[in-house]
Amino acid sequence: MEEKLTLFSTSDIEKYINEYAIPWGINIAMAVAIYVIGRIVVGLILSVFRRLMAKSKYDNMLVDFLESIISAILMLFVIVASLDQLGVDTTSLVAILGAAGLAIGLSLQDSLKNFAAGIMLLVFKPFKAGDFVEAGGTAGSIVSIGIFTTTMNTPDNKEIIVPNGNIYGGNITNFSARDTRRVDMIVGIGYEADLLKAKRILEELIAEDDRILDEPAPRVAVSELASSSVNLVVRPWVNSAEFWNVKFDFTEKVKLRFDEEGIQIPFPQMDVHLHKADKE
Repeated sequence: MEEKLTLFSTSDIEKYINEYAIPWGINIAMAVAIYVIGRIVVGLILSVFRRLMAKSKYDNMLVDFLESIISAILMLFVIVASLDQLGVDTTSLVAILGAAGLAIGLSLQDSLKNFAAGIMLLVFKPFKAGDFVEAGGTAGSIVSIGIFTTTMNTPDNKEIIVPNGNIYGGNITNFSARDTRRVDMIVGIGYEADLLKAKRILEELIAEDDRILDEPAPRVAVSELASSSVNLVVRPWVNSAEFWNVKFDFTEKVKLRFDEEGIQIPFPQMDVHLHKADKE
């Protein structure tokens, strides 16, 4: 019993408290303080960031994503500082995290490419939800723009999910970017048809359609003397939302009116001349 009592003598306990308990208690308290204060500072920084981005009117998806990235990076610094206060070798920890990040980056090259492209699409906004675009090898209306992919709906109501890298790496044609569009149509008539009469009919059909704009002025002109027809170009301007309706309706009206007026729209044809050789 005396030996056991000497193991837990008052001097040993005081020594343990002075050399271990108090320093470790202070370090733990400091680490907790660093973590708590760090979280408060991170919250203030994110609050300022949200206010600045709200004034810039960036896409909410981009703002949320950047906010999560900034929060993760700042909290990583806070955690590293807290662990360093506890005496943990943070140099090795940072090296391990760096090596892990490099390995993950190499294994996810395509995903990182799509991620970078998604950021660029959200920042520069070549299109927005609802726009009809041709990009990434397909065409359709934009449903949503994500960090890695963009969702589109085709005119026949098929949903297509396109990697952002495919979109940003090629040409993007936005048919909804402007309020007005020009409808380009070609109408062919036979060589025996009355050219001036055909032009007059086309101009009358343009004047009758209230959806066709006065400015810029529509144009009807001869574009080509083709092998089997005289081709006229018809180029009216319309509001972008009326593009297809005007194109379809006008094409139908041209056929019906030309039939009434006896103006032939010829089929492709070829004249073949046969020569009979004289017998010797």
